Amino acid sequence: MGKKDLFKFEREAKAVRPELVIAGVDEAGRGPLAGPVVAAAVILPPEEEFDLPVNDSKALDEAFREELGERLRSDPRVVWAVAERSAGAIDRINILRATHEAMREAVMSLKVHPDMAFVDGLKVRDFPVEARFIVKGDAQSASVAAASIIAKTHRDHLMMELDKVYPGYGFAQHKGYGTAQHLEALRKLGPCPEHRKTFGPVARIISPPPEQLEFDL
Repeated sequence: MGKKDLFKFEREAKAVRPELVIAGVDEAGRGPLAGPVVAAAVILPPEEEFDLPVNDSKALDEAFREELGERLRSDPRVVWAVAERSAGAIDRINILRATHEAMREAVMSLKVHPDMAFVDGLKVRDFPVEARFIVKGDAQSASVAAASIIAKTHRDHLMMELDKVYPGYGFAQHKGYGTAQHLEALRKLGPCPEHRKTFGPVARIISPPPEQLEFDL
């Protein structure tokens, strides 16, 4: 199998509008039971000047993802921004709205205003710039892949800091996802302020459903 062409979408767009400034947008942390959701927006240098082997962050091992994240953040040619929505905000407005708010904020926080955004996933309403929504875009576009790496590594760092504030849950290991370790800690310790109280496994611990009565038939 040949090497995946992750600049295909960027090239196609710039073939029509050569001066187009494109930002990739992706999120990390929609599924966890704790911690914020994080969105990142990234503008990469031209394809011929960019040699980092970016890919969907989920396809990279943690050490390599961390290395790529650091190299992206420290490269002066890469323009990037992140935005977060807290667990409390997620509980108030729901995870989808929180994610979309963070995506819009990340794009608007870029120091260079993009002409177009490639956004991972389905359509986001009221997006602040012209946008193309690409399902599984983090595996198809270099710009979106870079955003996925920055979003994921930024969130991982936040969760490692929260592990120090709320020890015992294992946030540094599972990053808030519903692993067996995390669920067991939840049962023993109860939720902390960083848990998403509207998410099923947490909600059931806060307000256990009534036990079903058993009848002899």
